[in-house]
Amino acid sequence: MLLPFFIKNSRFCSLSAHLTLNVQVCKQAGRPVKKAPSVSCPISCPRTTDWVHFRATPRAPPLWFCSNGRTACFQISPKTTLPLHPGPVLAQCGHLFHTSAPVRAPPAPLIWLLLKPLQKITAIILGRSIRKWWVALPANRRQLLREWVRQRRWHLAAGAGVAMVILALLLLTHLDESPVTGRTRLLVFSRENYMELAALTSEAYMEEFAELLVPVSDPRHQVVERVVQHLAQRNKDIPEVSEVTWSVHVVQSSNVNAFVLPNGKVFIFMGMLDAVADVHQLTIVLGHEMAHALLGHSAEQASLSHVVDLLSLILLTAIWAVCPRDSLALLGQWVQGKLSQLMFSHPFSRKLEAEADQVGLQLAAKACADVRAGPVFWQQMEVRDQLTGEPTFPEWLSTHPSHRNRFAQLDRLIPQALELRESCVCPALPPTDPRVVFSKSVHELLENAKHQEREGPEGARKPRLPHSPVSLPTGLSAALLTQSAVLPYPNVDQEIKGPVPSVASALAVTASVPAPAEGEGPHPVVQSIS
Repeated sequence: MLLPFFIKNSRFCSLSAHLTLNVQVCKQAGRPVKKAPSVSCPISCPRTTDWVHFRATPRAPPLWFCSNGRTACFQISPKTTLPLHPGPVLAQCGHLFHTSAPVRAPPAPLIWLLLKPLQKITAIILGRSIRKWWVALPANRRQLLREWVRQRRWHLAAGAGVAMVILALLLLTHLDESPVTGRTRLLVFSRENYMELAALTSEAYMEEFAELLVPVSDPRHQVVERVVQHLAQRNKDIPEVSEVTWSVHVVQSSNVNAFVLPNGKVFIFMGMLDAVADVHQLTIVLGHEMAHALLGHSAEQASLSHVVDLLSLILLTAIWAVCPRDSLALLGQWVQGKLSQLMFSHPFSRKLEAEADQVGLQLAAKACADVRAGPVFWQQMEVRDQLTGEPTFPEWLSTHPSHRNRFAQLDRLIPQALELRESCVCPALPPTDPRVVFSKSVHELLENAKHQEREGPEGARKPRLPHSPVSLPTGLSAALLTQSAVLPYPNVDQEIKGPVPSVASALAVTASVPAPAEGEGPHPVVQSIS
């Protein structure tokens, strides 16, 4: 008799069959064997045992199952077999079945990234083959094919319409609601898939930046760590924030950049710490990056890219089929790729950046930062690019909004952010608005530049913003690390201990920028501490 079974986690399962079951449990070698009574019942999944004895058909050999974790063996016996002999049963079993450790499949986004070049190559080969096949056809066969297509044009159009309806239905089944904003979006890849991919990506970044990471004991690392933990603590009412373990990695690089992976790994470069003027701007920048992670923008952007790429394969195949030469086909493919970026990828990326600016400002407001510093940061970046001679490109050619547009958007959101900050029982902000201070600083900078031009080259000096963040990382770190007072707001959870109170104190202390007296120049937003 053939008895199918499955082995999983030292459990034995078989199809339902009325058999006489005789179960024996064998302990360690040398221990007595306990014999269970024989019963007739459908066999399902018995409890975990080391030895299982099944009696099947009268003329079948004895059936034995034994398991020692990863090895299983069996022997089949008829119902009229002799009674079990005492003693170790291991001598009757041979190692016939071996279980292996489970192998995890790679994440779906990783598979898509690996297959993406292969899809384009397949489309190119298919289109080129169609072109060569068409050229090799005789003239009469071409005419017959044209006539066949003309006669069945409505059937072909109906088939294309049905395909489009099916595609639309498939896309509708993958619609999702974005957290915090409630926006309806398309998600082909789930957030869980991207968590697996983020784990692989973070390992790759850790290997890439292994020699550039700032030690955990470094004051600059501690500053960023405290700000991130404070943001996470004050926004723990959002599930996407509280369910993630946030960790910080500061990279010794001059790049003005920072990013957060979906699994909570925060990477910030020293160039970004040089660019921020105070802890409020740092909080808003990190809030922006954390907003990307909690909103799942990476999965959303990959989903749109996946759909656009699949639709582009049809156009790419047509380009290689219609163009008479490969050179023209390559040119058409390049134009098609650029149009896809300008019409879909770049506008959608700018939309996600604007949404991250909005949500990041809300996260910073709940963390009691001075949200008025957000627009100032992008004004600083614009002036910085002008002073350093960085080339500027039109916004429609970029994946990010321009500094000026980001400043304008954040400036419109300041009233709402201030109301949110007030509702979170945060300390009152100083009357001095950082935006006004920065405008006066820029005005003074321009006046000094004009005065230096009139005096000539002998009296000229390199223009610089009054609050140019040359030594700000050291000063900012010292400003945070020297604070040890408790949180100034009464309703904050008492479980916030350790470094978070220092961040909150710094947020309150650094916000106290005195207003410039009449007749004096504007004070810098943050003074460097050497």
